[in-house]
Amino acid sequence: MTNTAIILAGGQGKRMKTDKPKVLCSVLGEPMLEWVIKACESAELEKVCIIKGYNAPMIDEYLAGRASGADISTALQAEQLGTGHAVMQAEDFLKANAGGNTLILNGDAPFIDAETINGALKAHTDGGCSVTVVTANIPDPTGYGRVIRGENGFSAIVEHKDCTPEQLAVTEVNSGCYWFRTADLLEVLGELTNDNSQGEYYLTDCIELLIAKGRKAEAFTSHNPSVVLGANDRRALLALNDMARAEIIGRHLDNGVEFTCTDGVSVGTGVTIGKGTVIHAGVVLRGSTTIGENCEIGPNCIIENTTVGSGVTLNSVQAFDSTVDDGAKIGPFVQLRPNSHIKRGAKIGDFVEIKNSTIGEYTAVAHLTYVGDSDVGANVNFGCGVVTVNYNGDKKFRTEIGDNAFIGCNTNLVAPVKVGSGAYTAAGSTITKDVPDNALAIERGKTEIKENYGLRRLKHHKEKYEQAKLAEQEKNKK
Repeated sequence: MTNTAIILAGGQGKRMKTDKPKVLCSVLGEPMLEWVIKACESAELEKVCIIKGYNAPMIDEYLAGRASGADISTALQAEQLGTGHAVMQAEDFLKANAGGNTLILNGDAPFIDAETINGALKAHTDGGCSVTVVTANIPDPTGYGRVIRGENGFSAIVEHKDCTPEQLAVTEVNSGCYWFRTADLLEVLGELTNDNSQGEYYLTDCIELLIAKGRKAEAFTSHNPSVVLGANDRRALLALNDMARAEIIGRHLDNGVEFTCTDGVSVGTGVTIGKGTVIHAGVVLRGSTTIGENCEIGPNCIIENTTVGSGVTLNSVQAFDSTVDDGAKIGPFVQLRPNSHIKRGAKIGDFVEIKNSTIGEYTAVAHLTYVGDSDVGANVNFGCGVVTVNYNGDKKFRTEIGDNAFIGCNTNLVAPVKVGSGAYTAAGSTITKDVPDNALAIERGKTEIKENYGLRRLKHHKEKYEQAKLAEQEKNKK
């Protein structure tokens, strides 16, 4: 038996005021659609069909760029005529998997979880149901379809706009998530009509059609009331972000992570943080980032898809697709661009950029330095203002620096070039040739002195200064 999922992702979301499909609006840096897909993957659903509509090529582009996982296909809903109409577009997908069960999900309800999916599926199959509705009880049900129960249990779902005053008082609501026996869903899809206040084809009408045919319908109440939450505008999207952020931070607090302040802090769902680590204000941790134990992640760091060891100090660091080993100290105002590896005990100071380079153990790159496409050994010292000149306008080349080397202030290392172990470059040198081990390289232009040049060249500059001083003195006299 094949259990599959259909994700409804065709809406524009006009109130979002964006050119992209609503489901691509993000919660904690990931599109809402991605949250729903990952829930399906965590629940081990074998196949997923995404119903695209508004700006469908953007959905295709996103799916093409995501990591492999579930077997994902798409179907196009050229006109948005309701949830039932959206599912009709997946008829071929349903027929190809008619022997199992199909989960219907909304792509803009990101907090659906694998526990709810699998719990509802178990209730669905154990109860021999044609359809099982996932519900939740929430304090304010405004805008949600109400779950109506009678003497024999679940009986219907009524959309908010079609509710009577008595039905509006019900707090159990439809999450928009349903398990259908696939063959039964196919049987009633063609019987849907748009005889309602919106002139749309409601998927919920399939439930009434199945009940009328004597099929069994039940409701599964999720322990996670957030499964019903979606976003139709930017305010609601912000609320989802705030909820997700608080939930994730709470889990890390329970695991022994310290947050000195949560202002501006955002931790993604794929981030792991070791116990004893301190996170300060304004920190953003994204993607598959891993932070070790007993680190200090200072204010305004952005760390994405980066592995950070234990005992590391980061202060106002932006790091992307890189690795930082135990005991390193980096910042402030440092950028680690992709494929950078900072080894154990290294120190990277203020206003330094590292790109596609390895910085060896206990090496110090103090400040105002660019290291690109380089392999740097252990215990190397960089003076301020050093630049690896890695690009000639056509191709990029690598620089190699051996252990214990000393790179003097304002040295330009014009790649490809190698500085040997224990070698020394004099301040202000532009190194264009390899430097042997333990050698001193001095590559400077000859100093030429022209007497009294400054008197002529800087005369106007000096006069402006003197005039400003006189004007200030006159002002003070008054």
